[in-house]
Amino acid sequence: MSNAATVPQSVLFPDLFERPLVASFDQPDTSSDGGAVLLKAADRRLGLLDALAAAWPDERAAHKVQHTVHDLLAQRVFGIACGHPDGNDADALADDPIYKLLLDRDPLTGRRLASQPSLSRFEHRARPRPLYRLAEALADVVIARHRRRHRRARLVTVDLDVTADPTHGAQQLSFFNGFYDTWCYLPLVATLTFDAEPRQYVVATILRPGNAATAIGVRHLVRQLLPKLWAAFPKAQLRVRLDGGFATPALFNELDAAGVEYLIGMARNSRLAKAATPLLRPLRRAARQTGETATSFGETTYQARTWPHARRVIIKAEVTCHPGRERRDNPRFVVTNLRQSPAWIYQHVYCARGDSENRLKELHRALALGRTSCTRFWANQLRVLLSAAAFVLLQELQLHADRTTLAGAQVERLRQAVLTLGTRVTRSVRRLVLHFPATHPHVRVWHQLAQRLGAVAR
Repeated sequence: MSNAATVPQSVLFPDLFERPLVASFDQPDTSSDGGAVLLKAADRRLGLLDALAAAWPDERAAHKVQHTVHDLLAQRVFGIACGHPDGNDADALADDPIYKLLLDRDPLTGRRLASQPSLSRFEHRARPRPLYRLAEALADVVIARHRRRHRRARLVTVDLDVTADPTHGAQQLSFFNGFYDTWCYLPLVATLTFDAEPRQYVVATILRPGNAATAIGVRHLVRQLLPKLWAAFPKAQLRVRLDGGFATPALFNELDAAGVEYLIGMARNSRLAKAATPLLRPLRRAARQTGETATSFGETTYQARTWPHARRVIIKAEVTCHPGRERRDNPRFVVTNLRQSPAWIYQHVYCARGDSENRLKELHRALALGRTSCTRFWANQLRVLLSAAAFVLLQELQLHADRTTLAGAQVERLRQAVLTLGTRVTRSVRRLVLHFPATHPHVRVWHQLAQRLGAVAR
């Protein structure tokens, strides 16, 4: 049943303007997401959806199949990228001409797209082995894309971050987490940075139970990514950068054996606090005299009982001052095998990982990373991967927008500017035409993106 059958078609504002105003949802062959054809062009460059579909075996009875695995994946990924993450959204958009076009169907007379029940059945068929292959395919596509951009990359940095995904139902493996004070999952997100380029590119997402230790899954993900990166960038130095909580003996040993650079935050303990004390004393005097936060850097060597040898620890010694609060010691510690000065390592290398917080915000706010409301854990893992795939397409648009007035735009801004466009679709014998608003404020940027993705100026 069409969504139009259950929603009133018009409303009347009798006195809002000088004449009565009627608002009616009655225009056929129109879409609110006309700019999404750019996503199709981005996917053609990447080959992402083809790779994902090839990694997912279709075990359904062939004579009962109405929608291919490729179509089901594409419908979900394009929908999430355009801000429609719910299966109910897909139901409402199943007759949308642009979404039909994105799935290579005739936009006006083509068969309706999959319904919400069809998509839910597809998600609930998710199993560990196909999901593993799906994650491998996603990583392979991202790495291959950036190899074409950075054939001579000298440094590839892998950042891993944990984020909280609050749950509000009977989801499998959802547990109460005391640190976040909520029932949740704890997704692990991996991003890549190349040389001095500031942007971090999502390459993997793993959903984890709400009671998982911070380091759970990290070694497995590192083992997956490092061989792929060595093969793609044989002359590049690989660097792994992690926040506090990841510092386990097994991970340190693995990174040492792999021969990669690493910077890993470490929680304070009595021995590290003692090493920071000589640095903090003059800072306390300075903070007391000036009323401003005082900071300095130093280093020590440290060997926990479970470590086979001592490692270098960078110390950021800091005494913070905030109006209305007591002065507070705030030392931070980073275990590293880099050899540069402590201040340079901390300020220019370790602190740069802070931008990964923005990637997590984009994934949550714009790409529904937290829409893990399925009962089955593996179905929710599929949703997390679909959100990552949608982000990969949008990061391709971000790349091509870098030399436009939308340079540096985050996903929500980019979507509003170039994807969410009211559009009327017409068709002749020879061509399809998308009619966009003549007053669109970003028409020049849209043309620039289209041409960079393969369109021809007319």
